[in-house]
Amino acid sequence: MNKNTRTAVIGLTVLFVAAYFFFHYNRVENTPGENTYRLANKHLEDGNFDEALHTFDEVLAQFPDYKEAHLGKAITIMQMGELENARPSFKKAIELDSDFAQAYANRGILNDRTGNYEDAVRDYKKAIQLNPDLTEGPGYIWRFLHNVSERPPTILDRAAYIEAELKKPEAERLLSVPEIDEQQRMYKK
Repeated sequence: MNKNTRTAVIGLTVLFVAAYFFFHYNRVENTPGENTYRLANKHLEDGNFDEALHTFDEVLAQFPDYKEAHLGKAITIMQMGELENARPSFKKAIELDSDFAQAYANRGILNDRTGNYEDAVRDYKKAIQLNPDLTEGPGYIWRFLHNVSERPPTILDRAAYIEAELKKPEAERLLSVPEIDEQQRMYKK
């Protein structure tokens, strides 16, 4: 690649990343509380879980039926390692919208992490039934922006794996590998 081509590629990449962040984080608020919700998600993505939880709670104090904020709160609590404390927020998100595929997908991850494998598979399958696009997992741009070189397993991959393991005799099952399980991505949109 010659110098001019390389400069053009770098310039376009910088422009694309800048445009992504501008449009992703500076959109006009369409739903009341959306900007605060986006801030909470930014804290979550950055690993600032205490700040994310506080900000999701701010949104929910004003807008208690904001299903996405309940989901974000549940994911945050789960990422903090307080697995069972996340369950009520997942439940509330699903009560608010029984077709909320991302809530089922993430509750499946919670059930998976707590050893409720049959429930995890049920939630994964429900999420896929409601939104087949969830089977694709994160795309190249998301992986590039988050420095993830390999595609992490999707909920479809995980459901198939769990089902196969559950068919084996109990002594032969390998249902959890914490180092790998922690890499499973959350589903927000």
